[in-house]
Amino acid sequence: MASFAKIENNIVITVVSVVNEVLKDSNGIEQENIGIEFLKTLYNEPNAIWKQTSYNTVGGVHLLGGTPFRKNHAGIGYTYDENRNAFIPQKPYNSWVLNENTCNWEAPITRPIDDNMYTWNESTLSWDLLDNN
Repeated sequence: MASFAKIENNIVITVVSVVNEVLKDSNGIEQENIGIEFLKTLYNEPNAIWKQTSYNTVGGVHLLGGTPFRKNHAGIGYTYDENRNAFIPQKPYNSWVLNENTCNWEAPITRPIDDNMYTWNESTLSWDLLDNN
C-alpha cells in the first residue's frame, strides 16, 4: 500500500492508503503523479494537493533499509515544507528546535539516558524524572 497526504495551507488534513497497482504506469513502474490523479478523481477535487508519504520513513531514515522519503511519514496536523520536501510533526513545546537532518523537534537539552522515565518540563526547560510508583 502506498500512502498519500492531502495538504491544505501546508498542513496535512488527511492521510489515505492506495493499492500500489493504482500507481503503476504502462511499464509497471509506480509513479506518484498517477496516485495523485487517482485521488483527485476519486474525491472529485481536481485542485486538491496530495503528496506521497512513506510509512517506513522516520527522521530521514527508511526503517527497512530503503530510500527515505520526505523525512517522516505524514500525520494529520503535520506541516509539509516544500523547500525541505519534508513532513514535519507539530512542535511539541515552544523551546524545542527543529533538527534539519531529521525534520523532527528536539529538546534544547538532551534527555538523560538511563533506565528511568522522564517527561519534558517546559517551565523549567528540563527533564523531570517520572515517579515509577
